[in-house]
Order: sequence, then structure tokens, then C-alpha cells
Amino acid sequence: MSKSFIGHIEESLKKNWDLDALTDYNGATLQYKDVARKIEKMHILMEEGGVQKGDKIAICGRNSSHWGVAFFATITYGAVAVPILHEFKPETVHNIVNHSDAKFMFVGDAVWPTLNPDEMPGLQGIILVNDFSLLVSRSEKLTYAREHLNEMFGRKYPKNFRIEHIHYEPEASPEQLAIINYTSGSTGNSKGVMVPFRAMYSNLMFAYEVINLKPGSSIVSMLPMAHMYGLAFEFIYEFCTGCHIYFLTRVPSPKIIFQAFADVKPHIVIAVPLIIEKIIKKAVLPKLQTPTMKILLKVPIINDKIKASVREKVINAFGGRFYEVIIGGAAFNRDIENFLRMIDFPYTVGYGMTECAPIISYEDWKKFKTGSCGKAAPRMEVKVLSPDPQNIVGEIVCRGDNVMLGYYKNEEATREAIDEDGWLHTGDLGVIDAEGNVTIKGRSKNMLLSASGQNIYPEEIEDKLNNLTFVAESVVIQKDEKLVALIHPDYDEAGDISEDELKAVMQQNIQELNTMMPPYSQVSRYVIMKEEFEKTPKKSIKRFLYLNAAD
Repeated sequence: MSKSFIGHIEESLKKNWDLDALTDYNGATLQYKDVARKIEKMHILMEEGGVQKGDKIAICGRNSSHWGVAFFATITYGAVAVPILHEFKPETVHNIVNHSDAKFMFVGDAVWPTLNPDEMPGLQGIILVNDFSLLVSRSEKLTYAREHLNEMFGRKYPKNFRIEHIHYEPEASPEQLAIINYTSGSTGNSKGVMVPFRAMYSNLMFAYEVINLKPGSSIVSMLPMAHMYGLAFEFIYEFCTGCHIYFLTRVPSPKIIFQAFADVKPHIVIAVPLIIEKIIKKAVLPKLQTPTMKILLKVPIINDKIKASVREKVINAFGGRFYEVIIGGAAFNRDIENFLRMIDFPYTVGYGMTECAPIISYEDWKKFKTGSCGKAAPRMEVKVLSPDPQNIVGEIVCRGDNVMLGYYKNEEATREAIDEDGWLHTGDLGVIDAEGNVTIKGRSKNMLLSASGQNIYPEEIEDKLNNLTFVAESVVIQKDEKLVALIHPDYDEAGDISEDELKAVMQQNIQELNTMMPPYSQVSRYVIMKEEFEKTPKKSIKRFLYLNAAD
């Protein structure tokens, strides 16, 4: 086994040359040899376009086979990948491209019409990820190379491109920068997490150690590859193992996911809680909540038979041949978790963050403790800053090979996040038991997660909402997968207007707010709170008091 991260990509391309690699679900399939050829062609373009080792290359588009090719072409060339969520607002994409100093950009066809290349003057070239055509070129050499790419490729490999031609320089050092991943969609406080090869390699080794896939195994990729969770565990590990990866190129609705599971029959399922909760709530629980079923569940022998039958139905809903479902990214609904435990469903909950590329803790489903998110991953230490970490909630901190180098061009934020002893302060609150199982009690960063896996930062939404007409303060919460704004109006400013007039203003505010937010961060409704929000001594709103305020 290679000791370098890039070496694993090279080894997989060579070992799995004739196997199916990447499929756009209901679309075309690339074999490993096709991926290798396309990588080589992208290397020619990068070289002719003046890309140097260490230069940044942005990738912004929906998950697809060619997104994967663009990513591996970037990494194996020696450039730094900058994945950008395709749902970000155009000005956010412009800002990230500029802040990251990207030289090149791969962009999807849905994103491209919204962007303005004049707002990204540092780019030498913009390439359409769908067919690798050249959209913008600021170099004659690049233009010439794209027009004559097949000819140049043929000259370089006159007797066909073969396995022995694959050779990528391994990363120079474990500390070398591999990826800059932006944690937030807000232009004001986007932070570019600098992920070194050390963290990429450690996460890959973790996956080899705990996930038992083989060449030819199948997986459905649902999570955005612009996030470390999806990138690491639905793409990189599987590719390096020789798996066949199916990309859901559209928004992963339950109907599409069900159909894909039935067709692909994945060997492992990586998901966020809302996807699992949707499937259980819509397909399983209604059948168990009939009067007859409730009675039968109370009879011991019938109870076991019913549980076995339900378990089989739930397993079949996920394709029927997976080892386990790994859930991560946000808090898991306790009722759903208890139900899965009751039927002995093979699931586990992990914990991670972008700053750890992403894994912090995990446990195999057979040893997993309900309500927890596993134990410290290999090469990671986890502790809780509390006088009694088993019983008194404190901040979760971690250190080890997975931890980032810091935030790009933001030394102050880096110092706040990583202390002098190398501990990363997660901002999450929890406890840790004697066996090392970590249980999260609350996320001090208040992050929410959309149904399709995007991070939602309520403070960013509130920041914009609080600037609108007659809004004194607000709290954005998640209810039934939708965002609800709790608004305390500025009654002094509103004066003598009627309640109906105030409601009309607030409705207008929500419409205006949603024009400023990406689709997954849009507020569905509002609730007027007549009393000021209760606050801590530091004047922070006590959010936990308002989680059910929209009922």
C-alpha cells in the first residue's frame, strides 16, 4: 500500500483499469481507464494554461463523474482543490474564487449562467465541467491547447495511453496543502479550511480500517462533494478501493433516493439524519401506528416476528445488501434512533467537521452506543473540557492527524480554533463516558443541516433579517425540515400600526430575506414573538428555550 495519498489514487487507477468507476445515475459510465485518460488531458490543459504546482483550482457544480475527474486531475497535478457548493449565491462564489487565489475554475452548466467572469479577474481559464469545453480563456496557449487537445494527447502517447503511463508525483510532505474547503456561504465570514495531505491520508486510512468495501462494490453518492463528508466517504475512499460510484446528479428527493437504492443496491449507505428520518417517517412508521399493529407489538412472540419483518422492509428500502448505514452531519432524531435500535437495524452515528476532513469519532454499528456518536477515530484524541466530563457538559476538543492547518489568510480565526497544545476547539458541547463514547448535547455553533446535506448557519440568516423593517431581533429554527423565523418586532419603531399591517411588513421581510439566501437557507414562515428573547449574561439569546416556539 502506498504511503502517499496521491499514491493511492494512482494505484487504484492501475489495479482497477477495466472496472466501472463513475456513473451519472441514469447517464453515462466512466471506467477507471477513462478517468485516467481524462485526468491526463486535464493535466495538459493545466500545464498549457500556466498552472503551477501549489496553484488553486476551484470546482463548482453538481455532483457528477466529471466533477470527480476535475478533482483528481487537480490533486494529482500538484494543485490545490477549492470545492465550492454549487448552491451558493453568485457573489459568494466570486468571493471564494478571489479569496482563494484560484487560477483555474471548473464550473457546472447550472452555475455558469449566474456567474460573471469579470468579477473573477485572477482566473486564467474557466472550463465547463460537463464536457470540459473552454468557457473563458485569458491565455493564447490555453485556447490553442483546448482546440488541439486530442492532437496534443495523441502526440504525447502515440501508441495509446496505457497503464504504465500513469505516474503522479506524490505529495512532497504530509503537511502540504491539498484542499481549501470553505465552511460558510456568507461573504462576511467565510473561512477557508486548509486541509493538508496528512488529514486526507488519515481519513482515507480510517475508511480502509472501518468500512469493508472491495473492488466492484457499489455506492450511491448523495451528499455534495463540495463538503468534506461526502467527498471523503462517498467518493475518495470508494474510488481508491475500486468501487463503482453512482452520482445522483439531481437534488436527492426521497423518490429518487429510493429508486437509486433499488437499482444500485449499495454496499454501504452514507447519509445525513434528515434523509434517514424522511424514509422512516414516510415509509415505515405509518404502518406501525395502526390500532391493530400497536396491540400486536405488545405480544412478545408476535412482537419479535413483526420487528424482524419491519427490519427486513427497512433494509430492503436501502437496497438490501449494505453492511451498515453511517449517519453524520447533525443531531439525529432520538425517536427515530430508538426505533432503529428496537428493530436491530445496522446503523451508526459518526461525528466530524470540515476542520478534521472530516472524521472525529465513529464506532461500528455492532458496538455503537445509542445516543452517542462513537469513540475517537484512529490517530485522533478527543476530550471534553469539563470538571466531570462523564456527567457535566463541556466543549468537545480534539487533536491528531485529521486536524486542519488553519484557516486560509485568517490567522486570528486559526488561533481562536487551535490552541497552543494543538487542540481544535469544536464549539460543540457534550460528554464522554468511561469507554470513550462521545455524546453531543448541543452545538454551540447552532449549525442546522438541510435535507440534502448542506450546512445552514442561522446566525447568517438572522444577521440579514435583523436589518429589515421593524425587526428588533430574531432566531431561526428548523421545524419539520423547514426554516422558521421567530421575530421580536421593534414596537417602538413600528409605532401605532395595526397587527395586520405589522404582519404584512413581516411577510414582505421574509420575501426580501429569501432573495438574499441560497435555496436551502430560505425561511418558509415566521412567528411573531411579543416578548424580547431571554438572554445569557453575555447577552446571547438562549436558543434552546425557543426550539419548539413554532409549534
